[in-house]
Amino acid sequence: MTTPAKVKIAIGIATAGRRGLMGETLAEIALQKRLPDCVFVCPAGEDDFEPPADGQMPFPLVVLRGPRGAAAQRNTILDAAHDFTVLVFFDDDFFPSTSYLNEVELYLVPKSSVVAVTGCVISDGATGAGISVEEARKTLAEFELGSKINVQALDDQSEHVYSLYGCNMALRLAPIYQHSLRFDEALPLYSWLEDMDFSNQLKPYGDIVRTARLSGVHLGLKSGRTSGVRYGYSQIANSFYLWRKGTCRLDVFLGLVSRNVIANVIKSARPESWIDRYGRVRGNALALADLLRGRLHPQRIFEIT
Repeated sequence: MTTPAKVKIAIGIATAGRRGLMGETLAEIALQKRLPDCVFVCPAGEDDFEPPADGQMPFPLVVLRGPRGAAAQRNTILDAAHDFTVLVFFDDDFFPSTSYLNEVELYLVPKSSVVAVTGCVISDGATGAGISVEEARKTLAEFELGSKINVQALDDQSEHVYSLYGCNMALRLAPIYQHSLRFDEALPLYSWLEDMDFSNQLKPYGDIVRTARLSGVHLGLKSGRTSGVRYGYSQIANSFYLWRKGTCRLDVFLGLVSRNVIANVIKSARPESWIDRYGRVRGNALALADLLRGRLHPQRIFEIT
């Protein structure tokens, strides 16, 4: 009788500008009921990550070096993960529930029709001022204390989605390597919408699913982010580029652009302290001008200050 191959799960983290936070994120990963078989960390630069002392983490930790940019750093991790069954990408400010990897193994691995799964975010600091480490841990503790895991009920909360959420996504690696899929490095720096692009590259080969069986808190910290002007430019340039490429539907592209431009203009009257609305409006305007001139492209942000 053939012994089933061991399921090997790796975690990949592309990090930039959050040197102090990475130790906290790794400490949360160390609490997993099912530990990762390896954690790959790809920092944007030498100063973006200080590895913990040998033996401090209960899992192998591999530091990778590659080109700067979320898409490029994730590709560097993909290149290193050929020996694994599943690769789970976490943002450097995502704290997973302690059952996250266990549920990945129980949910994703047996479902051969599912090629990727993303979890439910209990609390998302990206939609506001951000969440502190202490608040994130408190939220996770309260959630896990109050949750009674009923697998059937949680499966009923699973749904097909248009795009994975890049802060937490588990990928079945076989189809990715078989079809030579990559994160698009034409989306530079913060690589806004790289998760949507990759999801729609992967979708022809299986289902993309969100399930309540996976959960965590996204701190959404504002350090390490692109400037307001560049981000505003990317809000239009990246979505337009992906529409032209075929990995973003026209209605999604138009919805993203209209919502972002309207929000930036209206909220610039009384901007949030944590968002550079004026910069985003300027970036939106520069992108629209480039669209009219026929030279709109994500890489143009390198020419913007």
